[in-house]
Amino acid sequence: MGIRHWKSWFLATRPKSLTTALVPILVGTALAYAIHHQVQLFLSVFALLSALLIQIGTNLINDAMDFKKGADTAERIGPRRSIQNGILNSRVVWWGGIICFIISLVFGIPLVLSGGFPILIIGFFSLLAGYAYTGGPFPLAYLGLGDLFVIIFYGWIAVGGVYYLHTGEIDFPAIIAGSQVGFLATVLIAINNLRDSHTDRKANKRTLAVRWGIRFARVEITGLCFLPFCGSFFWYLQGFHWAAFLPIGMLPVAVILVQKVRNTEPHAVYNQIFSQGAFLHLGFGILLSLGLSFQ
Repeated sequence: MGIRHWKSWFLATRPKSLTTALVPILVGTALAYAIHHQVQLFLSVFALLSALLIQIGTNLINDAMDFKKGADTAERIGPRRSIQNGILNSRVVWWGGIICFIISLVFGIPLVLSGGFPILIIGFFSLLAGYAYTGGPFPLAYLGLGDLFVIIFYGWIAVGGVYYLHTGEIDFPAIIAGSQVGFLATVLIAINNLRDSHTDRKANKRTLAVRWGIRFARVEITGLCFLPFCGSFFWYLQGFHWAAFLPIGMLPVAVILVQKVRNTEPHAVYNQIFSQGAFLHLGFGILLSLGLSFQ
């Protein structure tokens, strides 16, 4: 296989979206350290490897299923997929996603041995949801459930699961941190859905942007961008002052992103806005993690 082929596989993993796997691990680990002052870093490493593979597997299966169902056509204004260009075969990409899921199970073994049955359940449903996002008889993304899926699995479950691994507990602060992370992760899918609403409608992909329209999608993105900053009040009241104030440094990025979404019609420029959303998610997650670690 040539360089072009390997580059196509790399792009098919959607590297800009992988912050959704990284940030919950950082925040969950930092929160466990802030409250219990003790973590086992090897657990976070294995959790990160497993989460990255689940995310990559989900992305690959997403590409294969969207192409098969007609959501990725020549009319699509998002980045062209390698399957569209004829570089990769959709069935090979689908199998690539399945292989990523299988390898993620291997990295998940130490997590189950440490965290027990609850972690086994989390892993099982994470894999099931990753496949069901665009695959299976009831694909979540095609039913308008993709946004809720991201909040649950890349927010509450991911942050809460890592926190549980280190502490054996689920505390309310983990729910708040999971909400902050999950909302910003959902910004990414909401931007994509707004950008692709025209072609998604033709493919009967009933995202929220298709169901409720462009105005609703803009309001959704605005709320998802700003709600995480409301969590600063919680951290301040809990005495986590660094965690309250440091993430506010990303507020200007959120303001600029929202202004662009509200003033720009769905177009290829949304690919740049997506990158800004990924930067907002990553920057907020890093600053929140640092703030918690300083306690």
